[in-house]
Amino acid sequence: MDEISPLLNNRNREGSDLPSPNLRPRHQDLIPTPCGPIKQWSELSLLVKFYYCFTIASLLAVFVLTVVNICSESQASYSHEEDFTISLIQLVGIVFCVYYITRGILQENRQELVVFVLSILVLVVRSVVNFTVLSVEERINILARFVCILCLGVIHVVCVVLLIRTPNMMAFRVGGALESLQEQYFLLNLCFSMVTFDLQAQLCLCILIMTSGITLSYPHSIILGIGVVWAGVTAVTGAFAVLKEVKPLVWVFVLQNLPELAYFIYLLYMIISQWGEGNSYTVEAAAITGSLISVLIKAVLFWSLYRLYRSFGQGLRERMFASQQQ
Repeated sequence: MDEISPLLNNRNREGSDLPSPNLRPRHQDLIPTPCGPIKQWSELSLLVKFYYCFTIASLLAVFVLTVVNICSESQASYSHEEDFTISLIQLVGIVFCVYYITRGILQENRQELVVFVLSILVLVVRSVVNFTVLSVEERINILARFVCILCLGVIHVVCVVLLIRTPNMMAFRVGGALESLQEQYFLLNLCFSMVTFDLQAQLCLCILIMTSGITLSYPHSIILGIGVVWAGVTAVTGAFAVLKEVKPLVWVFVLQNLPELAYFIYLLYMIISQWGEGNSYTVEAAAITGSLISVLIKAVLFWSLYRLYRSFGQGLRERMFASQQQ
């Protein structure tokens, strides 16, 4: 026993310098990407693979139908400008939905799946409201798109809710058994999802204002055009700051959001001051709703970013971007 015990003591001392196996990230079977590790396609079950392919195909079908409607709405014989605006917003929403469902499935990201469901529900509600206010002749032009969005929307909501309810092991596979790192991984995904969702909301709001016929001065039009570029730059800054844990960029990202919040306040003032001057209240109500939603998204974003900021430097970034050989 005396001859064996020194060997055991040496092994214990060597092993004490290494983290426990259940605390190590299991990256050997994950694919590292700039947005974090994702699952291999072979890991997905047959049903999940089928649903993902079905989702992409259905979104592409709605995208094509929307483009066809935009072409018909742009003709001189079609004068319903509000439906043209809704169609452009739907195009943006479909593109973001492809991103949400891809990242939600391959990263087992529940936040992205929740945002996907919200986007689908907004798309369905917007289509129903738009369809009810059109005349009989105008409804015929978008009937195929309306039926497609309504039927597919119900299917997607049911299927994604089932996916959200399934066990999520990605947090453990990235952060190990440490609950603090799992919580940090959850906050990181929440921040990243809110950055993307905020970009979608701002792009849709800009499209709504530019194409809805709201009276805009020339300087305001220039500011709105710059705002589209500003929103993209802000989203890139926020995503990079969150993923790379760069504290100075976090403050830059916060400062970049201040002009946007100021613009939302000015937009609400402008719409309220012009309330009732047009033939319809739909556009004004949609602009106010979009502004309030954007403010709500930013509130959730800042709350999660504040909590994530305090946990920078605790090892999650190294685990997320660890190589497959690690």
